Amino acid sequence: MATVLKIFDRWKEFLGERVEQAEKAGMSEETISKLALQIGEFLSDKVDPENKEERVLKELWDVADEQERKALASTMVKLAKANN
Repeated sequence: MATVLKIFDRWKEFLGERVEQAEKAGMSEETISKLALQIGEFLSDKVDPENKEERVLKELWDVADEQERKALASTMVKLAKANN
């Protein structure tokens, strides 16, 4: 059985569900983006990419500066919301 991280579409769906829950709990877009940034840092440091999409995101993350990482995190939140 494939894990959430192995199937990128499932990962986007999972992330979208978490964003929706955060919004329903009253979290602001800014707070959600900050959490996405923290999650991105964790994933980049601790999780080995398991598919080509995750590898691209990690490579982008690794070369990005702080402002670009914030933009990537915010964009991932938007992508998750669009797919949910």
